[in-house]
Amino acid sequence: MRHRVKRHRIGRYGSHRRATLRNLSREIIEHGSIITTTPKAKAVQIFFEKLLTKAIKAKKTDVKEKSVALRREIFKEIGDRRLVNKLVDEVAPKYLERPGGYTAIYKVGQRRGDGAEMSLIKLVEE
Repeated sequence: MRHRVKRHRIGRYGSHRRATLRNLSREIIEHGSIITTTPKAKAVQIFFEKLLTKAIKAKKTDVKEKSVALRREIFKEIGDRRLVNKLVDEVAPKYLERPGGYTAIYKVGQRRGDGAEMSLIKLVEE
């Protein structure tokens, strides 16, 4: 029984789900917003906001070892040093004083081919 187990499964097995969330997060870092299906948007929102919280902590800390450790944790999740640097040095400073809710999901209609509900997930502007 799955009592108290809450996770967006998005119809994939574990490694495929992690790869999907990793790729969607990379696109959000690179482009600032993406259009995807609503269940994927809800799943990646949770995943991405945890990454951005780590990036904000890395930016705020004065202890170099802690900053490096947090950058390595982020790298472990997204696997691209260039995007880690962009997340910590460019994206995180915009949200230093914000306690959470870094992304917003807007429904944009249905996909023409199969009628799947599509959503825009984007970084919130200050």
